[in-house]
Amino acid sequence: MRPTLGRRILRAVVPALLIVGWLALAGFGGPTFGKISDVSTNDQASFLPASAESTQVAELVPEFSGADDIPAIVIAARDGGLTDDDLAFLDDFAADAADVEGVGDGLSPVIPSDDGDAAEIVVPISAEIADTVAALTALLDDAPDGLEAYVTGPAGFTADLVAGFAGIDGILLLTALGAVLVILVIVYRSPLLPFIVLGTAVFALCAAILVVYWLAAADLVTINGQVQGILFILVIGAATDYALLYVARYREALRDHEKRWDATWAALRGSFEPILASGLTVIAGLLCLLLSDLNSNKALGPVAAIGIAFSLLAALTLLPALMLAAGRVAFWPRKVRGSRSAAEGDASRNPTSTKLWPAVGRLIAKRARLVWALSLVVLLIASAGLALFKADGVPQSELVLGESPARDGQVLLGEHFPAGSGSPAVIVGDENLITELADAAAGLDGVDGVEALSDNSPTGTMPVGTDAEPFPIPTLVPLEPTVVDGQVMLRATLTDAADSAAAEATIRELRDAVHAVDEAALVGGVTALAYDTDQTAIRDRTVIIPVVLLVILVILILLLRSLVAPLVLVASVIVSFAAALGVSALVFEGIFHFPGADPSVPLFGFVFLVALGVDYNIFLMTRVREESLKHGTREGVLRGLTVTGGVITSAGIVLAATFAALGVIPILFLAQIAFIVAFGVLLDTLVVRSLLVPAAIHDLGRISWWPSRLSRDDGPVPIRKDA
Repeated sequence: MRPTLGRRILRAVVPALLIVGWLALAGFGGPTFGKISDVSTNDQASFLPASAESTQVAELVPEFSGADDIPAIVIAARDGGLTDDDLAFLDDFAADAADVEGVGDGLSPVIPSDDGDAAEIVVPISAEIADTVAALTALLDDAPDGLEAYVTGPAGFTADLVAGFAGIDGILLLTALGAVLVILVIVYRSPLLPFIVLGTAVFALCAAILVVYWLAAADLVTINGQVQGILFILVIGAATDYALLYVARYREALRDHEKRWDATWAALRGSFEPILASGLTVIAGLLCLLLSDLNSNKALGPVAAIGIAFSLLAALTLLPALMLAAGRVAFWPRKVRGSRSAAEGDASRNPTSTKLWPAVGRLIAKRARLVWALSLVVLLIASAGLALFKADGVPQSELVLGESPARDGQVLLGEHFPAGSGSPAVIVGDENLITELADAAAGLDGVDGVEALSDNSPTGTMPVGTDAEPFPIPTLVPLEPTVVDGQVMLRATLTDAADSAAAEATIRELRDAVHAVDEAALVGGVTALAYDTDQTAIRDRTVIIPVVLLVILVILILLLRSLVAPLVLVASVIVSFAAALGVSALVFEGIFHFPGADPSVPLFGFVFLVALGVDYNIFLMTRVREESLKHGTREGVLRGLTVTGGVITSAGIVLAATFAALGVIPILFLAQIAFIVAFGVLLDTLVVRSLLVPAAIHDLGRISWWPSRLSRDDGPVPIRKDA
């Protein structure tokens, strides 16, 4: 029946409006790529645990000191002792540093070490940490020959972290897009189709960046380098995956329908449910991160969910419009003929074909139980490496891979001063118990000395405690501690490096000691923040992982109208995740020699792998269910695997390559996430979805769909005896 003029106009106008609308959105969103750093921050606040004791102390610091400065420690040393020229240079440096933009008040004098071989200067930085550290480092370039000098401490490590994230706008994006383009060209062997698919992903990213930018500017979401990098990768990978699924359906529909419009509707009907379900699964998994008490985790949830939402929208609106406009030309030089008969269509999906996926189907049909059992054994063997996976935190000095001036400076500092110099533990407690608090802290082996903040002290601090040494500078008035709301603030210098496990052990002892004196006392500072962050991350993964599993299970039950199949799918991705983490542990320990992992690494790896890994099972099982309604469960498994095998494998390779691109950013956390997710996605694609799941469902037969109608009558066709 020939469509009316009005329908023909609508068929032309609606796709055109969609394309124009997305072009406009990309036009507004594209320029924000260069501005996203303006609303992005890599300071400590964007990573802190929301309710931890150390966070409460960090919020009180400005009330006591009048500023929220972050200390940089300038350390200089010479073997054989500092010369007069060295000391003169350091005096000049201190004078020049005070005039550097971003340096706050209270810069310390030059403090020589007891061995005479080194000196340190504590420089408070009030703004633009990376730029200010760079300016201080430039002043050190004129140091006398033979004098080693670095900027380290909390500000130095933050500057290194910012430098590590510097390539996130350019190198990361170009690497990811380049990898995807190469794979798409190999898969499709078409000059046009890869750019349509990649263009859809880029438009989705432009739209997501635009929305996230304005939300961050309004302080509704938080962006840091970690969140930004994962957002880029997720949007490109997910949008490409959804696009591949639609393209496969569209190509199939073009063989069944002569007219492009009919093929478009057929493709949308076939792909809408699995794409939507996959996207909602990922969004639901990401939003579970809102349960986190760690700001960096909580920030990722809504930002990444926005990115996935635009990936879905682009795949279901822009891509169909572009493919409708291109038609069969999109697949050139391959020919996609229309008006295929039902018999021809059936033959093209026939599991007796000699091609790869029909061959896999025949293997499963003959040895289903052996296939899933062997697959499971392989995954369980790989999981044994979990015993080597250390995810209890890493020193701040190890967060940046490769060169790190702050790390070199920290080593030099520890050789000549108490390693915790410049990064003290901070104690806030009752003013009436100041002596008792100081004595409790000073009595610990890991504490080198205790001082109290003082407004009328020339150095801003004063000795405190029963055994405190006299103040080294004569004063005209008695020194008094700074008191805010009946509380005082003490600084305890640690003997161990602030980011070391030994320093964290001292923090635990220090909290026990001061709490015994004042139950309401708080212990914070750089080391306490690191310790609380690790403990909060461990709590988060314990709480969030079960919630993610439950949410995904519910979505699968609603999608497949079954209880058995969703349980099989969830169990498969759990085993797959364990195997990915086990192999990763072996690689991290034996090849890369990483010092350990942040406790958030398993959580992020789980959310991405389970949410994204279940995508491929959704793509497979929705098609299996569709085929089972026509041909019965076991025949449906073989047909579903045959039809989806190529596209899901391509999608998995694309997503693995996209996440692997995170490895170009020299940050330990991102490098580990890159490997875990990339390897895990390949494992899901090539083993779990290709062998384990279809073999298990084939072995179970129609009981897989219990309690739906399919579990009773196995579809409208006569039931085969072996089904």
